[in-house]
Amino acid sequence: MRSYQKLRTPQPAACQVEEEGPAPVPAGRGKLAPWWVGSGLLVSAVLLSTITVWVLQQVSGGWLGPTLPPKCLLVPESHRFDCYPERHVVVTQELCESRGCCFIQSTPPAEGKQGVPWCFYPPDFPSYTLESLNQTALGMVGLLVRRQKAYYPRDIEMLRLDVEFETDTRLHIKITDAANTRYEVPLDVPRVTKRAENPIYSLNFSWDPFGMLLRRRETGTVLLNTTVAPLIFADQFLQISTSLPSRFLYGLGEHRGSLLHSLDWNTLTLWARDVAPTESFNLYGAHPFYLLMEEDGDAHGVFLLNSNAMEVALQPAPGLTWRTIGGVLDFYIFLGPDPNMVIQQYQQVIGFPAMPPLWALGFHLCRWGYGSSNGTWQTVKAMRNYQIPQDAQWNDIDYMDGYRDFTFDSQKFASLPSLVEDLHKHGQRYVMILDPGISSTNPRGSYWPFDEGLRRGLFLNTTQGQPLIGQVWPGFTAFADFSNPDTHQWWLENLQHFHAHVPFDGLWIDMNEPSNFMDGSEDGCPPGELDSPPYTPAMLGDSLSSKTVCASAKQKASVHYNLHNLYGLMEAKATASALIQIRQKRPFVISRSTFPSQGRYSGHWLGDNRSQWKDMYYSIPGLLSFSLFGIPLVGADICGFSGSTSEELCTRWMQLGAFYPFARNHNTQNEKAQDPTVFSPAARTAMKDVLLTRYSLLPFLYTLFHRAHLQGDTVARPLFFEFPRDVATLGLDRQFLWGRSLLVTPVLEPGVDSVTGYVPQGTWYDFYKGSSINSSGEMLKMSAPLDHLNLHVREGSILPTQKPGTTSEATRENPLRLIVALSSSATAWGDLFWDDGESLDTFERGSYSYLVFNATQNIFTSTVLHASTEATKVTIGTLSIFGVQKPPSKVLLNGLEKPFSYLDNQVLTVTDLGISLSQGFSLQWL
Repeated sequence: MRSYQKLRTPQPAACQVEEEGPAPVPAGRGKLAPWWVGSGLLVSAVLLSTITVWVLQQVSGGWLGPTLPPKCLLVPESHRFDCYPERHVVVTQELCESRGCCFIQSTPPAEGKQGVPWCFYPPDFPSYTLESLNQTALGMVGLLVRRQKAYYPRDIEMLRLDVEFETDTRLHIKITDAANTRYEVPLDVPRVTKRAENPIYSLNFSWDPFGMLLRRRETGTVLLNTTVAPLIFADQFLQISTSLPSRFLYGLGEHRGSLLHSLDWNTLTLWARDVAPTESFNLYGAHPFYLLMEEDGDAHGVFLLNSNAMEVALQPAPGLTWRTIGGVLDFYIFLGPDPNMVIQQYQQVIGFPAMPPLWALGFHLCRWGYGSSNGTWQTVKAMRNYQIPQDAQWNDIDYMDGYRDFTFDSQKFASLPSLVEDLHKHGQRYVMILDPGISSTNPRGSYWPFDEGLRRGLFLNTTQGQPLIGQVWPGFTAFADFSNPDTHQWWLENLQHFHAHVPFDGLWIDMNEPSNFMDGSEDGCPPGELDSPPYTPAMLGDSLSSKTVCASAKQKASVHYNLHNLYGLMEAKATASALIQIRQKRPFVISRSTFPSQGRYSGHWLGDNRSQWKDMYYSIPGLLSFSLFGIPLVGADICGFSGSTSEELCTRWMQLGAFYPFARNHNTQNEKAQDPTVFSPAARTAMKDVLLTRYSLLPFLYTLFHRAHLQGDTVARPLFFEFPRDVATLGLDRQFLWGRSLLVTPVLEPGVDSVTGYVPQGTWYDFYKGSSINSSGEMLKMSAPLDHLNLHVREGSILPTQKPGTTSEATRENPLRLIVALSSSATAWGDLFWDDGESLDTFERGSYSYLVFNATQNIFTSTVLHASTEATKVTIGTLSIFGVQKPPSKVLLNGLEKPFSYLDNQVLTVTDLGISLSQGFSLQWL
């Protein structure tokens, strides 16, 4: 970007540090040229116009408005960084100038929108000075000093700057109090022991005012420039801003909206909250990570390891401001350079996701309002009667006795143990809901979970040291403190007791923001700066305690003020651990509230959506965002949770939902049923067919999850991940890929029989028939009758599929079919990971098979790179090769002639192979 030309040449005003070994650090002092200077005609025009306005003001005696210092007029609107971000305050010139900032009224934004800040930082606003900078074994350590107080209480005058060049593609920068220990997120992160030798980035510093400039070496692109606004570091207000190299920014969850964020004065708040997904609201989880696509197709990511309430303000400069109200500024920057690598590098820090059991990838069915175990059972039997695939049956809170955890209604759900036994006999699983709020009003001695939790001191406490009492489904409740290791043991014991009666297979942990039907507690919240901090980020309810517990609540690890956003993560960790100890198999946990590293313990569903077409659309950017966050096991409630669905909406949603990594149809109480069995024969058949398609793809999907677990690959993937230099893909969020190979183009509108989707450049094959499309990278209209979902296989791919059964267990026993999609150069590649589908650590223990498939010219080979006994139980039955240009005269399997079929659409099929998965083979067509 031209605006940084003056910074590209080493200046005496800056300290320049090139990461090429422990060279001495220049000791220069001084100031960088103003960050907006030197950017050519555009900025020259801005300067000229603003100077003209200032001169006119002087000549006219201020008839254009209050006389403004030239330094304020110099700042273009898009580059005005907000000095008065408080909501619900009418910012006046007096208030603004009391902070030492510039005040210029702009056109008010439309209702509900933000706009250009009226109060913004002048170029010379006091900030920190970099007083010293010294080399360390891993990077540098510096001292930052602020000589003039900022405007929030308890400004910290001296800060410590730690820079570690952790890898060639990862930089770690931490800023904290130089004198006092502050709260830091208790997350296990990698500790490096040597400095990166050949980093693909360079880092420069401005000494006075302090700022950092991070560049990509190869292209010179400036990724971060924090000189654009002052650093503020007070006890309960931490703020740092940066310019951005483009407008293509993703991540920063959890929110509802398009995948690509708007930078038009858009503020995103991260504070876990129970609310039905709504645009502009802070939702269930907090993910302070963004991925940014640079103009040339490179990508980088930034992660702020901070769990306090925060907001991220985006503006059209393009620029970004982090504001958080506690902890430290602990940044990891990932240099990619492609988006897949950025996400892998991010997960190297937060941890790779757990490998799910195979049954987790089947179809799940749930509703709140089955009414009884027999009512639940009838739905299961109806699904079996129509031979519709289903792996897991769930129950919502109506199975409980009085909505109390670890109980079931002995009247309405008396047959629940028998239902679970029946599910197991049919190769199916049972999942139930749990909430973290523990009923506190039962007679002493009648409810062990509360009595024992109270005895052991395992609940969140008030500032007075008594259990904080809120209200959730069972009435008054205490809240388990999952930051306490002793709570994990208590949680395990409760689950063991319940499992002895109802042998569940997985757990659904809900309401774990934590949700509270009261604000704070039955007694409200005490006065003080934890519950009423000097600054509250823009959040639903305008209070930290809105529909949750008091921020001042005491937990074992810290106060809730610091731990709130970690609550769901800590519960998931306890729940996954308990499931492993109880079942000795891979755990299956689905959590509503999430935080970075959650994928190690659970998946996520996107919350209480509605049976509306727009909700179906929003599920796609939702699941793609969670792919960026390292939580690949994600989906939305298929057909919508609240409201009544229609047959058309539910059919289309079942088609889309069959390609959610986590596929569950879920419905609320007092609405008509929406499982596949209740619809017309035509709709029911369409739903069944698309589920059978999903089940046929389970070997491919399972292998994608293996790659996610092993190295952090995404499962559901935005198109721009595979085509990062195709700008047409950067805003696409109505389609997605499975891995690199399978393009899903759902219908998201009512009353249509076609869909328009983007087909990236290359050859793509119809999944069902193998017919080819040659695209130049264009929008194409595709036929989409109500019984059809468009799926296309990318050239150069090999997909392992299987004859589908009605459960994943039944499907596993069927022969495999390999789909080979030849590229224009007649090559293709694919792989398959195969194990028993549920044992712990099969890869780590070597109890798996791994096969690589290759096609080159006219020869297909299957190579077994690792084998286990599981592979001897299944065979490869069929090979379908798409894109064979000429009819073969013969086909040879391991040198022996084999019958085949060849269609006019250039599909070669060889059946009855009967080859064990444990054996390599080759097939040649001549």
